[in-house]
Amino acid sequence: MPNVVFVHPDGAREELEIAEGTSVMQGATAQGIDGIVAECGGNCMCATCHVYVEPSQLASLPAMSEEEDALLNGTASERKPNSRLTCQLPVTAALDGLVVSLPERQV
Repeated sequence: MPNVVFVHPDGAREELEIAEGTSVMQGATAQGIDGIVAECGGNCMCATCHVYVEPSQLASLPAMSEEEDALLNGTASERKPNSRLTCQLPVTAALDGLVVSLPERQV
């Protein structure tokens, strides 16, 4: 299974194995990552699964939809060029080693 590294605001790192075909958000919430709220359950409606992707890894992600782009304008923490919603990131073998930083707050 691919590994995803979650970096907390204090710098602590948690590495999770997440099954291919699930989203990064599903893997995070199933394994208790603090900082991924996912109020809408992964339906790209709430922006409470916002993260900052390691900039060098952005090109390996699927293209951002218009819906995700619009939601990122309303996140609780600052939107940055490397902001993404984890509900929109399906885990594949190509994402093994993905590093995402959690924002200070989601709501």
